[in-house]
Amino acid sequence: MAHMGMCFCGAVKIEAEGSPEAMGYCHCRSCRSWSGGPVNAFTLWKPEAVKVTSGEELVATFQKTDRSLRQYCSKCGGHLMTTHPSLGLIDVYAATLPALAFVPSVHINYAETVLPMQDGLRKLKDFPTEFGGSGEVIEE
Repeated sequence: MAHMGMCFCGAVKIEAEGSPEAMGYCHCRSCRSWSGGPVNAFTLWKPEAVKVTSGEELVATFQKTDRSLRQYCSKCGGHLMTTHPSLGLIDVYAATLPALAFVPSVHINYAETVLPMQDGLRKLKDFPTEFGGSGEVIEE
């Protein structure tokens, strides 16, 4: 199944094929600042599952750290996705894929939260151990 998405103005179109590897919420300061919201809803995909189908020449990248290459439309500034080279995954923001049923399973970087959420999901202090974090769980 292909999930279609686009930037704010519609000039850049993307497609994510199949199912994401994981879905959840990130509470880190970088994601909050980039998204302009108190939390970022992420969907993680293998790179081969994500492609730009239109407007590739308009895709710009901002790299603040080695962990994240944030991609957006240079025409409207609409955020599209973040490539995480060290993880071998691409975060296509949940809002970018409106028809994808968003079913989160975890909160990451919850120690930095500014919006406490009581939803019964695991709340990790930072990242899972397989992604270089402590894997430490914080209570709701």
